[in-house]
Amino acid sequence: MTDFMRFFIPLYFILFFTVSFLGISFTVARKIGKNPNVLPKDDSAYGLIGFYFKITIITLFIYTVLFLLFPQTVFSTFRINILDLDSIRYAGITLMIIAFIWVVTAQVQMKNSWRIGIDSKTKTELITHGLFRFSRNPIFLGMMVSLIGFFLAFPTVIAFIFSLMGCILMQIQIRLEEEYLQKQHGQAYLTYKKRVGRMLSL
Repeated sequence: MTDFMRFFIPLYFILFFTVSFLGISFTVARKIGKNPNVLPKDDSAYGLIGFYFKITIITLFIYTVLFLLFPQTVFSTFRINILDLDSIRYAGITLMIIAFIWVVTAQVQMKNSWRIGIDSKTKTELITHGLFRFSRNPIFLGMMVSLIGFFLAFPTVIAFIFSLMGCILMQIQIRLEEEYLQKQHGQAYLTYKKRVGRMLSL
């Protein structure tokens, strides 16, 4: 199982970010004529969130590559033995795969409205169909589920820290984006907000 995880974990995150960030960004950029990555690079609080996002992604990538190169050493370091069960690991892998499909589906459904960050210069369409009927933030929901799945599949303290940091940063980003969407779309967004939960409506 360790040999499978050694390749699955890094390949999963490489595929995840290649498709859901680079691939979607390239596709949307061609349609709208500009880079959809609008995270600020200034010294504001919002800029700091974007900076921490990048640091988290880079260090997560480094961690998974180290696992590929030194599987026994990396996995045994700060391992949480109580969660080191095949049943939990399979559940984590399943969550990661479902989350990947969910995120890409939501991104495709957003079409030209998809952005990395808040695009204050362009009024984008309010998307309420598809997965957005069940979640106001299906992409962030999928990303958080992916991180939780990663922790279950790879139960170490370091994986837990990555998952926790990622979820906290996304919860902050969600609130910033929802505040902006309310200003941009007014009553239409308020009506949508009452009907659909922030993370999930069943």
